[in-house]
Amino acid sequence: MKRLNLGLIDYKEAYEIQKDLVKKVRDQSEEETLIICSHPSVVTLGKKSTPSDLIGWEGPTYEIERGGQATYHGPGQVVMYPILNLKVRGQNIAGYLEAMEQSMIEVLGAYGLPATGNTDRGMPDFTGVWLKLNPPKKVASIGVAIQRWITYHGLALNLYHDDQAFRGINPCGFSTDTMTDLETILQKRLKRSDFEEQLSSSLILAFSKLLT
Repeated sequence: MKRLNLGLIDYKEAYEIQKDLVKKVRDQSEEETLIICSHPSVVTLGKKSTPSDLIGWEGPTYEIERGGQATYHGPGQVVMYPILNLKVRGQNIAGYLEAMEQSMIEVLGAYGLPATGNTDRGMPDFTGVWLKLNPPKKVASIGVAIQRWITYHGLALNLYHDDQAFRGINPCGFSTDTMTDLETILQKRLKRSDFEEQLSSSLILAFSKLLT
């Protein structure tokens, strides 16, 4: 599985790259790809979004076909879009989602941050990753789409503080103060390239274990 690091890229442009790779992975003219990027400030609305998800957001908005509700993307996030062929991996959607959660949980643990996903019954039953604080804080969101067993969209982890983040929306149905970022919690700024390397390596290893 190759990595494609696009850096800071407009959301719509990254979306078109995803769609093109979905077709190429499906017809086997391109290998599976993990897109790594971040976006200028934008809100995306998944298939479960409702009008109440937007409570004052004035920036660009896109309605997209992934699951979930409203979420924010901004330059302080690490965003990863796996273009993966689940047809050769047992068509295991639950395992795919859990692999993303567990990869993030393991990397966060390496920084001394206990975290959990929706597979932990002690936390809210929503896909994503939560830091085990009091109260719990959500640090990463997951929203995926699958087209003829090829995955796209993916995860967004809040790496740096962003004043615009989640303002004017109810992110994933929660209030804005439910969300946090690693810079705020750790009181220091992590090196983006190192974090992207750790998380992408963890994801690729987890996806390899989905092979039947």
